[in-house]
Amino acid sequence: MRRYSVFAVAREALRFHAGWGRAWTAPEPKRKYDVIVVGAGGHGLATAYYLGRNFGIRNVAVLEKGWLGGGNTGRNTTIIRSNYLQDPSAAIYEKARSLFETLSQELNYNVMFSPRGLLMLAQTEHEARGYKRTVHANALQGVQTDYIDAARVKALVPIINIEGPRYPVLGALYQPRGGTARHDAVAWGYARACSDMGMDIIQNCEVTAVRSAGGKVQGVDTSRGTIDCDKLAIVVAGNSSVLAEMAGFRLPIESLALQALVSEPIKPAIDVVVMANTVHGYMSQSDKGELVIGGGTDGFNNYTQRGSWHHVEETVRALVETFPIISRLKMMRSWGGIVDMTGDRSPILSATPLGNCFVNCGWGTGGFKSIPGSGWAMAELIAKGAPGPLAAEFGLNRFREGRFIDESVAAGVAH
Repeated sequence: MRRYSVFAVAREALRFHAGWGRAWTAPEPKRKYDVIVVGAGGHGLATAYYLGRNFGIRNVAVLEKGWLGGGNTGRNTTIIRSNYLQDPSAAIYEKARSLFETLSQELNYNVMFSPRGLLMLAQTEHEARGYKRTVHANALQGVQTDYIDAARVKALVPIINIEGPRYPVLGALYQPRGGTARHDAVAWGYARACSDMGMDIIQNCEVTAVRSAGGKVQGVDTSRGTIDCDKLAIVVAGNSSVLAEMAGFRLPIESLALQALVSEPIKPAIDVVVMANTVHGYMSQSDKGELVIGGGTDGFNNYTQRGSWHHVEETVRALVETFPIISRLKMMRSWGGIVDMTGDRSPILSATPLGNCFVNCGWGTGGFKSIPGSGWAMAELIAKGAPGPLAAEFGLNRFREGRFIDESVAAGVAH
């Protein structure tokens, strides 16, 4: 793999950039792999990368039915935070956030991590009390967060209306090292590193069946032929239940559309991420000047990648009340992704009833921010056959045993 550097860029500029090779290879599938990871989104690619980096397992194939990063990884609002209330959640999200800090250097690929700070607005007394509680929990967890008053919020976000007509801003939960990253670049950086380790990233390769014998996985049938494996990882977000059915078991998840939109580009107006959970809207500004806006999921199960117009209306109406300055902006484009939601709004990283088959799903609306931590924990689970500390509480058995990690209630928001 050619390393990217200022010297490489200068050298290629002199020869009209003719020397750059492919960022990752496009091989034909081999007959058998040690591990097959189904899903070439951020979570699947991070799983493969840490299998190679942390455990030396490099005979790995990452199968993708479409194009690399074309699912939820390329369809989110890029928010990164770790200020969760429950200990297992805070641990895995803080691991991810800390890995984001040095991910560009590690992958030799600029993922554009921007720790610009993240505000979660408290717009009711109940919400203010809840966020103050979270500050104390985060202090015990080693996660840096603060509760700030309305005046400090106004100083950080001058365009905000803290005396809103419905919900005034009473304060905010502030994570200074939260922020954003470039979603596509995260997938591309991991893909490039995996390919450099000799792993096969096989696009346009849809899994059509999971083969097993004696209670253990044997391989998969795909649109590009039959492929055997010793271990199988299902990392396909909103399509997890479909793959699980192929493997002969069911998952306690439902699939919903989550949508986002961007405005026309404007001059820099907001340099932090703001989440308004009472009215359910969140916003940041991209490097191109667009306001990146998101809201809640559709209220019904579906597999669309468009979303519904009433959610766009509800989200924009709420944010216009909090940020009146944006009321005349035009929407440039909108899109949707398929998220998989568990009952407790926490993920599943677990072995399954099928031997040597593992599943990573249920991240709901918080998938992008968790990519490095999720891949780290999933790689350990696959390599050792048992969960490490990060994944231990996120097993499938928690639903049978009633050990829920209820982040929707604890954090006040599922994002």
